[in-house]
Amino acid sequence: MSTLVIVESPTKAKTIRNYLPKDFIVEASMGHIRDLPSSAEEIPAQYKQFDWARLGVNVENDFEPIYVIPKGKNKKVQELKKLLNGADELILATDEDREGESISWHLLQLLKPKVPIKRMVFHEITKEAIQKALSNCRDIDENLVHAQETRRILDRLVGYTLSPLLWKKIARGLSAGRVQSVAVRLLVQRERLRRAFNSASYWDLKALLNHDKIDFEAKLSTLAGQKLATGSDFDPDTGKLIKGKKVTVLDEQGAIALKDRLDGKPWTVTDTEEKPTTRKPYAPFTTSTLQQEANRKLGLGARDTMRIAQSLYENGYITYMRTDSVHLSDQAIAAARACVEQMYGKEYLSPKPRQYKTKAKGAQEAHEAIRPAGNTFRIPKETGLKDRELALYDLIWKRTVASQMAEARLTQIAVNIQVEDAVFRSSGKRIDFPGFFRAYVEGSDDPEAALENQEVILPNLTQGDRPRCKELDVVNHQTQPPARYTEASLVKTLETEGVGRPSTYASIISTIIDRGYAQLRSKALIPTFTAFAVVSLLEQNFEELVDTKFTSKMEQSLDEIAAGQEQWIPYLKNFYLGDQGLQNQVKTRETEIDPSQAKAIALENLDVQVKIGRFGAYLEAQRGEDLVKSSIPEELTPSDLNPEQVEMLLKQKIEGPKVLGHHPESEKPIYLLIGSYGPYVQLGDTPEGKAKKPKTASFPKGTQLEDIDLDMALAYLSLPRTLGEHPDTGKPVKVSLGRFGPYVVHDQGKDGKDYRSLKKEDDLLTISFERALELLAQPKRGRGRSAGSAKKPLRELGNHPDDDQPINIYDGPYGVYFKHGKTNVKLPDGETAESMSLDKALLLLKDKAPAKKKTTTRKRSTTTTKKKTTTRKKKTEDS
Repeated sequence: MSTLVIVESPTKAKTIRNYLPKDFIVEASMGHIRDLPSSAEEIPAQYKQFDWARLGVNVENDFEPIYVIPKGKNKKVQELKKLLNGADELILATDEDREGESISWHLLQLLKPKVPIKRMVFHEITKEAIQKALSNCRDIDENLVHAQETRRILDRLVGYTLSPLLWKKIARGLSAGRVQSVAVRLLVQRERLRRAFNSASYWDLKALLNHDKIDFEAKLSTLAGQKLATGSDFDPDTGKLIKGKKVTVLDEQGAIALKDRLDGKPWTVTDTEEKPTTRKPYAPFTTSTLQQEANRKLGLGARDTMRIAQSLYENGYITYMRTDSVHLSDQAIAAARACVEQMYGKEYLSPKPRQYKTKAKGAQEAHEAIRPAGNTFRIPKETGLKDRELALYDLIWKRTVASQMAEARLTQIAVNIQVEDAVFRSSGKRIDFPGFFRAYVEGSDDPEAALENQEVILPNLTQGDRPRCKELDVVNHQTQPPARYTEASLVKTLETEGVGRPSTYASIISTIIDRGYAQLRSKALIPTFTAFAVVSLLEQNFEELVDTKFTSKMEQSLDEIAAGQEQWIPYLKNFYLGDQGLQNQVKTRETEIDPSQAKAIALENLDVQVKIGRFGAYLEAQRGEDLVKSSIPEELTPSDLNPEQVEMLLKQKIEGPKVLGHHPESEKPIYLLIGSYGPYVQLGDTPEGKAKKPKTASFPKGTQLEDIDLDMALAYLSLPRTLGEHPDTGKPVKVSLGRFGPYVVHDQGKDGKDYRSLKKEDDLLTISFERALELLAQPKRGRGRSAGSAKKPLRELGNHPDDDQPINIYDGPYGVYFKHGKTNVKLPDGETAESMSLDKALLLLKDKAPAKKKTTTRKRSTTTTKKKTTTRKKKTEDS
């Protein structure tokens, strides 16, 4: 007897094979083997005559989906059928969430097995977990399948119904999404608040005091019995003082006058207060909190976090990484407590085992939290992991272990010191017992260092003491606009509001960035002009669809369908075909929406119109009798655009570029221009025809127009700058500015070029030859490649299970492709850099190898006519 076990990925298959009997055959389906058509080409011929066919869903017949086998998957389906023919039993062992349940259901529908079928689920790939799952198999959960199918259909209906409307009214290539558009709206709403924000200024005093030879700081808190204004007294959305606040707001003149009045006066401690407090450890990681903390601590984006976590799970290091539960099994609690006792001692162990409950909307407790796999937890340094995989495992290990540690005990200390009618306050904190801080401090990479930062030590002060004032300074404060969303804070907001599911957040954020709705700068997500236009259209015409509460209710309905408490077909009918359904709304609004208004963006403080055109955003302004239009550089976002930049762009269009001066040697004019990627300078005039183009120089990101002068222009036009000759080769070492920032390069002639990126502390214009050699001597970043020697991938899919070499996606002159070793494969029609998965890439690579071999043989032995016949045959087989 033999048993066929089907999982999703080769890595998972490789790991699980170690824990199953020898007569079990484990094969990967390479993800989904059926899906809705991704393009018109994939729609079966018998459906193309119907209007609903473009949706891939028959909305006229109970929303019956058109499922097709994607390109390249036919071969895999045939392999699975052949393996099944020789098997006596089929076990479907895909992931235990809705997506995994759906993959198993599709396998069942397509393979049509005639042998006994079992559904095996597990949340970690360890020997104990697999053997337990094998003896506790179940049937496919139809409710989970319906919930996933409903979600897939909902997303298709929203995307394929609204996106064409955006193409007609704003620009081709735009997209709308059920959760994606809500997330984009959150970014735009925050940016609107920032643009409308009026920064307020307030002043206070800060003193450096000394007592018993210990220096400490104190800040002015009250003046003449009235509280002094602090940042919390100002409205975070407007920047103005909150109405009804009875506080004293000092201006600069008043602060200076007060300082002069208090100078030399005696300081007296009026009262002291010590308040004991405790801090409880954080709950173990869920998908959402892991994404947030990995972003804060490790600088990982949500997509990278999930890719690395997937690899850790499939290789047996952690439990399943798509979960919204903070629950820990008894074995996990025992393993965590054993780690605490072994590494930190019994005094650091919580008196009783800790169990946590999930507070997020719509959370389900079916899964465990994300934790190290197994009955005992492997210490990070003993795993053999490296780089980011080690860092993420270490983070998960620490969080899990800390969850079973004792509370931290602290003492909050406050001291009031009076001088004349002013009272200054000094605050301190003492850690009496670090507890779980010893293993984990949220937001900190190093718990030991964080412990030191947690403490603020004050001298032993009592009422009546007279500390000496060493310094007294006036301090200016500016109220700050609401912070932009980072990936971490956006994930937190989406989860808090119950929008989408944590397992989809990585894909959502990647889609927002890839499709030009946001730029990622220094971790902040900044919405683009396109985002403003799309959100405005959706708010004005489909407000429900971009409302967080409405989207959250949809998630609740999907949960009810999964639990068998709501019927999925009636729900879809009401959403799409009801009187106020999406189909009728779009038909009505299509005739009402004016494209010229939809393309216009209203921005405060600008007396020009901003519009979306075929080639991006542009300005439109009346100057005299002329209507002037000027393109807005791609790098500029609504947050960057101010009246000064607007005038320069328009002036550049009308009068030509600004002349900064002339080159001291050639006497050619040096022009300041704004291009697609920000400001740049050009040496000399642009020639006509095919003559050599003049030299240009760009500036580092963030360079302000007003900061660029002739000296700065000359310095950047002089790049690349030769620093000297390398002592080993005698070849030049240069410094320059590239697309990905400043770098040094050692030109080794025939041996190629060796690059290193400059560090933050290095200055491109003043770096020394010695420092350049020091950088070149450092190991190259990445897998044997220097920072600047290779094209930066659009996305890293992961490593090939056979040779552990990376598979990355790139943008080439003939389109987007992925690369493994020396093999390049163009992305199939309908696939994007975001939708492409490692499993799909592995399948295409597998198909490509024999195809290449056959073609080579034919070329040597057949005529041109035969080659054409062979090509046609291959296409038929793969379709």
